[in-house]
Amino acid sequence: MTGLHVTAELVPYSVTIIPRFIRSETWSWTPIWKEAERSIKKCKDAGIKICGTVSTIWGSPISGPTRLEDAVEFTRRWLAIGADDIEHADHDGSAPPDQVYRYFSMLLDAIPNPELHVAHFHVSRGWGLANVLAALQAGVEIFEGTLGGIGGQPTNFLDRTPVPGTGAYYYKDPNVVGLVTFEDMCVMLDEMGIDLCGIDIDRILEIGTLMEKTIGRRLRSESILNGRIPKEPREEFKRPKLASTKEKSGEKPGQIIPDGWPEKAEVPKERLVRSN
Repeated sequence: MTGLHVTAELVPYSVTIIPRFIRSETWSWTPIWKEAERSIKKCKDAGIKICGTVSTIWGSPISGPTRLEDAVEFTRRWLAIGADDIEHADHDGSAPPDQVYRYFSMLLDAIPNPELHVAHFHVSRGWGLANVLAALQAGVEIFEGTLGGIGGQPTNFLDRTPVPGTGAYYYKDPNVVGLVTFEDMCVMLDEMGIDLCGIDIDRILEIGTLMEKTIGRRLRSESILNGRIPKEPREEFKRPKLASTKEKSGEKPGQIIPDGWPEKAEVPKERLVRSN
């Protein structure tokens, strides 16, 4: 299939942040919902799927705390007007993992089909992969990420070229915004024994390295530096004289603890109880 086949449209739960996303001071929820409905009809006519986005679920950087129950209702509204699936987005890194688990548990109780829900976490405060785990434990199966964790913040264009934002609302460091790093997320989920549906992780790590070269700066993936966790002994790093050293000291093959120690360790009873 060629050409556009999926698009996304956003309705933030926080009405005060709408101008930051659509660059208009005059729009609020009512015209945005009407435009969303119109867009869905046009997309359906063109054979294009549309993903409805619910944003600022866990709080807004402008208007402050939000209610999780209202975000669930926004999800119902998107599905009622014809969205194919829903992206549940923490666009500014405001979601602590316990509230991520609470929200998605609440959501899946109300709308239990996991194929409808996509989790989208930014890493502005470093909680991204913790939130992936929290959402996974609540029952979410679909997650978004980007190579190197790039992206984030309302996009600004000058002469059709993306440029940084200005003013106090915008972060100065481009590495504190963006989604969870796709490379790190794949490595973590693979280590947890989760089926990644045919994703070639080694190839993803190669592409992540190429992405840094393309962007021209260090990005946020740790896995492209440290690789996957080894599954076999790494003979090249073993101490070549370890066996002879152990033999000279009188250690038996496979011995772990000193002679005379009990086979099983016992923790003193007083250490099993908190002191205060």
